[in-house]
Amino acid sequence: MSLCGTDQDKERLIKRLARIEGQIRGLAKMVEQNRDCIEVLRQIASASGALKGVWTQVLGDHLRGCIAQAAMENDQAVIDELVDHLQKIR
Repeated sequence: MSLCGTDQDKERLIKRLARIEGQIRGLAKMVEQNRDCIEVLRQIASASGALKGVWTQVLGDHLRGCIAQAAMENDQAVIDELVDHLQKIR
């Protein structure tokens, strides 16, 4: 199943992911430069929060699009797939 949402949503996701990619490259440079641990930890927390935001956006789009459609069509497999995924993440 492909990503749910509009082309505008996908463009927004790509831009967010590009910013996160830049954050990760910045983290690598910080490690190479032997920067202070607390600075690196702060950047890791920031990148992690940004990824959680992307995850939340994709999940919301999936619930509003794919899952809503599956519920209307009584497609239990798509719903079970999401439940299985949510059980595996920690």
